[in-house]
Parts: sequence; C-alpha cells; structure tokens
Amino acid sequence: MHRPADLARAHGLSAQAVRNYERDGFLPPARRSATGYRLYTDQHVRALSAFVALARGYGHSAAAEIMRAVNRGDRSSAYAAIDRAHILLQRDRETLASVSAASVSAASVSAASVSAAVGVLSSAPASRTHRGPVTVGVLAHRLGVTPATLRKWERAGILSPARDRLARVYSAADVRDADLAHLLRRGGYLLDHIASVVRQVRSAGGPEPLAASLAGWQERIDDRARRMLTGAAQLSSYLELVDQAGLSDHPETDAAPPVGVTGGAAVGGDQRGKSR
Repeated sequence: MHRPADLARAHGLSAQAVRNYERDGFLPPARRSATGYRLYTDQHVRALSAFVALARGYGHSAAAEIMRAVNRGDRSSAYAAIDRAHILLQRDRETLASVSAASVSAASVSAASVSAAVGVLSSAPASRTHRGPVTVGVLAHRLGVTPATLRKWERAGILSPARDRLARVYSAADVRDADLAHLLRRGGYLLDHIASVVRQVRSAGGPEPLAASLAGWQERIDDRARRMLTGAAQLSSYLELVDQAGLSDHPETDAAPPVGVTGGAAVGGDQRGKSR
C-alpha cells in the first residue's frame, strides 16, 4: 500500500491534489481502512503516472476525459478522445506544411511569396470549405472556440469582421486570419504577438514574423507529439497492469491488492492530512 504523500512526491504534487484527482475520477476509487483512511495501491501509482503524462501531452482537459473513461470501464471513449487529439495535431501539421511550401526562407522570401503563402493557408484543409462570409457562430464552431473568444481576438486587432444589422460577418480573409490566429494561439503565443503577425500577413510587408512564428510552432508540434507518445505509453502500462492482474475498475471492491503491491499498509501520511 502507499500513502497519498508517496504518490504526490513522485510528481511534485501535494497529497491533497492526489485526493482531489481520485475525487474527480482521474484515479480509480481507493479502498478504505477500518478507520476510513485511503489505501492506495500500485494501481493508483500507475494511474497517477498515466494522468500526469497524458496531461503534459494532451492537455489537462483531454487527460481528465481519458482517465475518467478508463476508470469507469469505457475504454472506447478513452481511445476516441486520444484519436481526436491526434487528428487536431495532424491538422496543425498540414496547415504548417501548406504555408511552408509557399515560403523559401525567412531571409530571402519576398512580399509576393508571403502573399502566396497566405493564399495557400486559405486553401489548407481546415479552410477549404469555408470561402464565403460566415457568422460568428459558424466560425467559432469550426475552430472549436467560443464566440466570446472570437470577440476577444477582434478587440486585440486580430480579426476585423464586417457588420450586417449589428451581427458580425466574417469574410474569407477573416476566416484565413482566424485559422492563423488559432494555430498560433495553440502554440502558446500571446494575442499581441498574433495581432502583429496577422497585420504583417495582411500587408505582405515582410516574411519574418510569419516565418519565425511558424518555425517556433513546428518545434512545439514536435515536442507535443513526443509528449503525447509518452502519455500514451504510460496509459498503456496502466491498462496492462489492470488486465494482467485481473483488476476491476473499482479497486475498493477487489478482494486483494493488485499483483506486485508490497505488504504493510502505511497510512501515516494520509492521517496527517485534513482529509481522509
């Protein structure tokens, strides 16, 4: 058995965070001692490692969705969430490849080349079916953001939609700018920087901001892909433990601890916390 503090220490977390993860379904439910204290096993150790690794690669929200599905015995939903994340990553790669194909280099590309790159971006897979004016709701749905996010981008100078009876209408150029903004935003760039890049693209006055942003995002895509691989490996390791030991998705109902768990429950760390 393991104490909450033992699980937490391995990942730089607090014992309370581990309890919260169990409460939120990221870890399977723990059994309780006769006095009501949590008894964590190797299954929980492996589950926590999987969640932490998944969060680093897929993001906290997706990692939470994956682990909740796994821990309730719905692995198909967990795999579907993983697939969606990889589809999104592939979409980013395709968009970047399209833009890069129209650029020679940050040092030699001309204003005409930047215009060509913008044209390629407009015809990338993410934008191909959205050439004409669209409403804020349609654009927000396609990007997977809220209308409030698009209005925030407008205030930052990234988008400049027209108005039709006070409603926002986004042209093909606005959709292109929104695609680029969405790409850079997921890369961690601040709105001020994105606005500068979009202005540069609009004016075609030079390739440097666009090229630098795309190069940085390529590195981020590759880094995220590696972290996603690590997260998937940790999840696979967790699932193998569950399958090989014949565990249920609710270890508090299992008759015995999982294979490999050391004897001698140590719950002192849990007793020191405010929550059992």
